Amino acid sequence: MSGNFNQQPIIVKVHDKKQNGLAIAGFVLALLGLLLGWIPVFGWILWGLGFLFSLIGIFFSPRGLAVAGLVITIVSLIFLIFLVGVIGALFAFL
Repeated sequence: MSGNFNQQPIIVKVHDKKQNGLAIAGFVLALLGLLLGWIPVFGWILWGLGFLFSLIGIFFSPRGLAVAGLVITIVSLIFLIFLVGVIGALFAFL
């Protein structure tokens, strides 16, 4: 027995999943901005960066988290405008 056992190479093809770092960062910052938006300057900076990174992340694939980050920032902006309007209306009647 000489040890020559008809060996064939094994080829394994691994698919690398594409990731969109800007979309992930935008989504996380949008969530943090939504949760910490009550802190005056810090929440606004997080919200702005989340919006910016999500907007840039839209142009790369995959886009899922970038779209989610944009939706979160737009909904929180609408809520913020509504809240400022309610507070302004309350002070108008005082």
